[in-house]
Amino acid sequence: MEPLQLREKEVFDALNQIKNYKFVVIGGYAVNAYTLPRFSVDCDIVTEERGTTAKITKELYKLDYAKAKDTDFGPYAGDFLRYEKTIKKNFMVSFDILIKNVYDRQTKAIFSAEWVFKNSSLIMLKGKTITQELNIRIVNPDALLVMKVVSCRNTDIRDIFMLTPQVKDFGWAKKEISERVDFGNRFSKIMDKITSAQFKDNLQGVYGFIDKELFERNKRLITELA
Repeated sequence: MEPLQLREKEVFDALNQIKNYKFVVIGGYAVNAYTLPRFSVDCDIVTEERGTTAKITKELYKLDYAKAKDTDFGPYAGDFLRYEKTIKKNFMVSFDILIKNVYDRQTKAIFSAEWVFKNSSLIMLKGKTITQELNIRIVNPDALLVMKVVSCRNTDIRDIFMLTPQVKDFGWAKKEISERVDFGNRFSKIMDKITSAQFKDNLQGVYGFIDKELFERNKRLITELA
């Protein structure tokens, strides 16, 4: 197996091992449930309490994951754990477990686990390079869009662009975003990025070929957030 395929298989195997515990998938693997699949370095999950977290981490240990010593990096802060596994030399897979809240390191915005669970449902997650499928709880597209807009890194903006056709209630999403960050600032940043000359090439580098009609449709849909 190629390294990227190995990484995806490791994530699916781990999710299958813990699927009977109570958690919600967010982040890149959640995006994959609604769009063309993309590769993601890690899998982010949210739990409501430490008892469930302890059971999940016990299963990860069985699969040879180890607790990361340094978690002072990446998009998250607050009460979270990272578990890592080396699958080839200098090639790792990781799980971020966010306990009770999702706390955005850059903006200090908070999404409670209660909010995440309320805005989630059981969804079929399909692999990009493997044939495995898993029916697991994933945050819904509207809430995922909110989380991505709040964070608004370059990778988030690419995900926002691909997620937009799945969003059902732009008004609700805008309200949730505005309660946490300056919506105008975020919207301007997104529009600047998606109208730049290199954006489509960057998008295709992650998601593969995007035809012109789909690209222009998604660009128009994003304006509905305004």
